[in-house]
Amino acid sequence: MLLRDFIEDSLYNPHYGYFSKQVVIFSPGEPFDFPSLPSEHAFFQSLRHRYTAFEDVLDYQEPNDLRQLWHTPTELFSPYYGEAIARYLVEDYKYSSYPYHDLNIYEMGAGNGTMMLNILDYIRDCHPEVYERTRYKIIEITTQLADLQQQGLGHSAYARGHADKVEIVNKSVFDWDQYVSSPCYFLALEVFDNFAHDALKYDWQTGTPYQSHVVIDPRGEMFEYYSRTLDPLAAQFLERRHAACKSYPHPLSGSRFMNSMQSLLPFRDSLTMPEYIPTRLMQFFYMLYQKFPNHKLISSDFHKLADGVEGLNAPVVQTRYKRQMIPVSTPLVHQGYFDILFPTDFEVIEPMYTAITGRFARTYSHEVFMSGRADIEETQTRNGENPLLSWYKNASVMITV
Repeated sequence: MLLRDFIEDSLYNPHYGYFSKQVVIFSPGEPFDFPSLPSEHAFFQSLRHRYTAFEDVLDYQEPNDLRQLWHTPTELFSPYYGEAIARYLVEDYKYSSYPYHDLNIYEMGAGNGTMMLNILDYIRDCHPEVYERTRYKIIEITTQLADLQQQGLGHSAYARGHADKVEIVNKSVFDWDQYVSSPCYFLALEVFDNFAHDALKYDWQTGTPYQSHVVIDPRGEMFEYYSRTLDPLAAQFLERRHAACKSYPHPLSGSRFMNSMQSLLPFRDSLTMPEYIPTRLMQFFYMLYQKFPNHKLISSDFHKLADGVEGLNAPVVQTRYKRQMIPVSTPLVHQGYFDILFPTDFEVIEPMYTAITGRFARTYSHEVFMSGRADIEETQTRNGENPLLSWYKNASVMITV
């Protein structure tokens, strides 16, 4: 199979996929009282203790050395992170659509549902006139998480009064078949990193691309080979990128002379290192263009990751064993037990998004976006440090303008 199909199967197969069976999203319980903490280090220590206590409870209920526990900024900085997103939504909605259209919000991959609750709480409490016009839909591929979101909606949202505002749709966003003509906002927070990618290598002398395939033999051993025949999606990505981007990183970057010399080195492969291309992300942009023509996208993700495998735009492949994170050196891993997450090159995908959807976008650092919209005083420690701004230095936010 193509590498992207192997990755998608590893992450999302409903029977054994990583997100279907393995993942637990950390919830810190009560929000952190940042102004009472002396420093950012004290926040880290408090977080570490809560993390341990959270997993101790899970181990008491069901011991599991392979539990894949991870956290998100939505959970760590709840409700302040969600409120920052809500401020942006309300401000833009009042400027562009109120009172002629409802505030329609779609969220893809909503995790525990915390972002939804934080956004709706804020709008209800601070902008009741907008809350009356608010509609919220979650598109969740993982049945386990969709059930968790539904349970949270039943346990807490009824008390909060949001139940009639929310609909949870348990399907892949790529299977979405409803045409939404009205203006809407589409939240894609930390989902690009787990979109499947293809891998390409290039001939040093001719520049010809070769595409990665995965073969699994009867014993379960995995092998990778590269074919000169590109599938239509990979070919389309290369064409779109070349048309949309003036320049971009490439394994063949450099002079033709140096590339020719590389190919002549003894024991040197005739092909470059792999380049991982976000073909699924391109498909997502086409889906927005075709099904949500009047959308505005609010996305955030990592532009840089440590401990990646070899290659350009290469993923981090890791698993968690006995509460320790273990990175490995290849994406060809036993399906369902490893997270495979990619950095997002926003300098490339921003112009591609515009070329595909016809809508302009702007990219901010996580710190700049949050400093302009979050309640900074609520997330500042006594010595003036602010974890909401200083953490996630490797993340960016891209929004439709």
